[in-house]
Amino acid sequence: MGVQAEIEFPIIEFRSADLERGTDGWHRLCKRVPVERKQKNASPMPYHGWVGPCNQVSLLYEGFGLGDASNYDSVKSFAQLMWPDGHPRFCNTIHTMATQIEELNKLIWLMLIDSYGLGEKWESVMINYKTLVRFMKYMAPPPGEYERGLFAHTDKPVSTIICDDQVSGLEIEVNDGQWIKLSLSPSSFCFVVGDPLKVYIYIYICG
Repeated sequence: MGVQAEIEFPIIEFRSADLERGTDGWHRLCKRVPVERKQKNASPMPYHGWVGPCNQVSLLYEGFGLGDASNYDSVKSFAQLMWPDGHPRFCNTIHTMATQIEELNKLIWLMLIDSYGLGEKWESVMINYKTLVRFMKYMAPPPGEYERGLFAHTDKPVSTIICDDQVSGLEIEVNDGQWIKLSLSPSSFCFVVGDPLKVYIYIYICG
């Protein structure tokens, strides 16, 4: 069942007064969340909280984790950590997006279940399913240098849906060990089969 809802994305309105350097409007546009506030987005689970540029992960990577994002209260709690006013527009936008992405994800799960004949046991996993939304930013490397934004990895969640930003920075390793760049259209999403789902399908087929 599809959801007929209009998604409102955050918009920065560039009025003439805001484009004058030194004015209050200019500073509001350029204001960033302080590092000490970002650090409040902490979690004992890997990549569920804030991860800043570091040698262990990448000097070019920064990301936030927002667990149970289809629950409005979870989104609101996150926003109150980041912004004093709770950023209502952010809450509404992310909650709407997460709810629809969650529905899309479960629809793809059902398609996999039926196509492989996995049966009702796997469907029970969907009952306790919670959506983790990650906001990721990759800084550009120094001019003339090539550096990975993140180390090569497989996804640990059951599945991942990637919303691309048209930078075409996502690369996927294929069977012969070659890496290919993935370019998505503005209205497309990339569905990635995570390790748990991959193992379950493999065991079911081979067992």
